[in-house]
Amino acid sequence: MKVDIEFIADTGAIYTVIPKSIADKLELEEVDRRSFKIVGDEIVEYSISEAYMIIGCRGATSIVAIGPDKTSPLLGVVALELLGLQVDPVTGELKPLELMIL
Repeated sequence: MKVDIEFIADTGAIYTVIPKSIADKLELEEVDRRSFKIVGDEIVEYSISEAYMIIGCRGATSIVAIGPDKTSPLLGVVALELLGLQVDPVTGELKPLELMIL
């Protein structure tokens, strides 16, 4: 199943977050549950799954947190790094990441 999603790239978010309604359309299965700190220092627990994401011509499987339906889709740094992308701080656009193996 494929679903087009418009994400906000959030370099402060570790994982990508999608609403439960999208996870249900993608038929994602819960593989774990993890706690997250959200605005106001509240701690919430979300289901965790894995999803294959494609941005442009780059694709990668990444962990996704499944939030409530009111959740805005956020593209986190784990997915960005797996896709070899970074956010340009001047333009706010995604650009290729300089990949390093040390």
